Amino acid sequence: MFKYPADIARDSSGYMVSFPDVPEAITSGGTKEEAVAMGRDALTTALEFYFEDRRRVPLPSSLKPGQTEIELPTSVAVKVLLLNEMVLQNIRPAELARKMNVRPQEVTRILDLHHATKIDTVATALAAMGQMLELRLEPI
Repeated sequence: MFKYPADIARDSSGYMVSFPDVPEAITSGGTKEEAVAMGRDALTTALEFYFEDRRRVPLPSSLKPGQTEIELPTSVAVKVLLLNEMVLQNIRPAELARKMNVRPQEVTRILDLHHATKIDTVATALAAMGQMLELRLEPI
């Protein structure tokens, strides 16, 4: 869903990974494959700061020559869409809970990147803000 461009550079201990769109995400790996896997984890971890601060998450920019795409898990990508819509509409979690007719703790769980949230729940939260989550297939 979201593929972030990553700069992967060889260094003395392996490969360093950084993300121009999310500068807080920096990691490394002994091999390029390990660096990509570590990059995915670092990206998700860095996004937690945006969620904690209720800041808009930058969307992926276009891939430039020499960069590698690292895809966010779909479960994280839909939560990014939710957070960004909350920030855009200036809706606090308690207000979203009222709109969804659920307890505030449920919205807290929805916004937790490590909590397994059904995609239907995220779609319901977006609908409560007047947005529809749309899925589509694309060739790989």
